[in-house]
Amino acid sequence: MKTGRVVWHYLQFLPGLWLLSACASYGGRGLEPGVATLPEVLATMGQPAMNWRDADGSQQLAYPRGPAGSQTFMVFVAPDGRLQRIEAVLDMEHFARIEPGKSNKESVLRLIGPSVPQWTNYFKARDELVWEWRYCDSWNQLARLDVLFDATSGIVRTAYQRPDLSGFDGVAPFCGH
Repeated sequence: MKTGRVVWHYLQFLPGLWLLSACASYGGRGLEPGVATLPEVLATMGQPAMNWRDADGSQQLAYPRGPAGSQTFMVFVAPDGRLQRIEAVLDMEHFARIEPGKSNKESVLRLIGPSVPQWTNYFKARDELVWEWRYCDSWNQLARLDVLFDATSGIVRTAYQRPDLSGFDGVAPFCGH
């Protein structure tokens, strides 16, 4: 009977261990800049949601992660096919680079990646397109970034952050990471 309890004790931990191993590549853990190659990045992180190739042969890969897309990682690969760096981009540092009147849809996508699930809305009366991202704010609570574009030109009109008040009590839920 004692052996059965020990086995049951260890079996209780298997789902948690499986979950941990499944998340090990979530943000590219274990990939070493200057050493890891593009095929290793793809094997570890999977296929990107978006990718760009620059004139010099370098590449940028976008990995929106998490249920409701609260994290996005940008992977930068040098022209020689080696990993340069991985950046978590849904943060105030990156949001501050969105410039009303200057930034456009393409530059926003290259800066913070696509929203997952993609939330967009078009307001015909204002000829305005709104994209929204969920992210974890400085207090580790869910928040939302809204970027409003002139729908005709694709130029950013404004961007702002706000709490995600989707919690059952009307309070922004914690992110849990």
